[in-house]
Amino acid sequence: MKRIYVIGTADTKGEELAYLADCVEAAGGKAVRVDVGIRGASVAVDIAAETVAAAHPRGMSAVLSGDDRGVAVTAMGEALARFLPARGDVGGVVGIGGGGGTSIITAGMRELPLGLPKIMVSTLASGNVAPYVGISDIVMMPSVTDMAGLNGLSRIILQNAAQAVTAMTRQPPPQFVSKPSIGLSMFGVTTPCVTAIVDRLKADHDCMVFHATGTGGRTMEKLADSGLLAGVIDITTTEVCDLLFDGVLPATEDRFGAIARTGLPYIGSVGALDMINFWAFETVPERHAGRLLYRHNPNITLMRTTAEECAELGAWIGEKLNRCSGPVRFLIPEKGVSALDVEGGAFFDPVADEALFAALEATFETTDNRRIARLPHHINDPEFAEAAVAAFRAITN
Repeated sequence: MKRIYVIGTADTKGEELAYLADCVEAAGGKAVRVDVGIRGASVAVDIAAETVAAAHPRGMSAVLSGDDRGVAVTAMGEALARFLPARGDVGGVVGIGGGGGTSIITAGMRELPLGLPKIMVSTLASGNVAPYVGISDIVMMPSVTDMAGLNGLSRIILQNAAQAVTAMTRQPPPQFVSKPSIGLSMFGVTTPCVTAIVDRLKADHDCMVFHATGTGGRTMEKLADSGLLAGVIDITTTEVCDLLFDGVLPATEDRFGAIARTGLPYIGSVGALDMINFWAFETVPERHAGRLLYRHNPNITLMRTTAEECAELGAWIGEKLNRCSGPVRFLIPEKGVSALDVEGGAFFDPVADEALFAALEATFETTDNRRIARLPHHINDPEFAEAAVAAFRAITN
């Protein structure tokens, strides 16, 4: 029987933890009260902090024997991240916490499968939650008031969380998708291309499109590493721009790593490598004064990559692709890499594009299984999408 794990620091949030578990039971769920506190529990729990801490690679003492709270919180998060996935009865998780509790509990939640219900009621949920959510599907729910004992409002919030996770857990799993899944990367400026590719492949593939915002690429590659994808059509590699040139939506150094590790069939391109992302116009660093900037919307400003930056991008990507032993086809659209990089467009720069293409070709090591090709099209031309689909079918049939 699947159960709902109700997790909190029972040393400082015991009253709230007990109330939340009671609300889960009242909503029809089977609650398991889990303590991840550093000190002794103030309420009865089903799984003690010592049990969770024992899952740490260095044992319980690495979590509970020291005097440094920061070290203990980090260690408890590491322990929970090993403890939760090893449990066979987790149907859903709901956590409560302030700063320390949120850090601990979301560390465990991030290791659980995508699709398994996860709700974190947190005092930090109205701020930047990226460090806590990562590339998971954690639902962050603001606690509104601090967690320093129950009050009229906190009871409502916790009851809502309990009803939500119970309802989510009660739903039957979705129908099994028999079609092979493929990951695709897309940005607004490459949408016509990726949409056309999906339209041509969706009849016999489950197409998962990921927004190339840093987390999107990491999620796509996590699914590849997990064996959940049958191939990748990585049209939009723009996250590398932000990684190399301090943009706000970066990939990690491990971009393309999953493709190398898994050997998955891979179609790649240079989508949106003409731009580095920043937030609102006034947030663009002073050092970029004089650069070509484009106000994409009130919250996003784009900066055109220079020829020098494009050459660096091409070499970096080429070296990463050389590590891939599976079938790779990398396609270069000679007439532009984004909706802005078109004749008359804000980022049209054939010199910078050529620097990118030449660096890729100079670095890329062609083999029978790994090939690169130029196409006389813009990335959003229907002919380019057709070529990508044909290349994908050729390496997967």
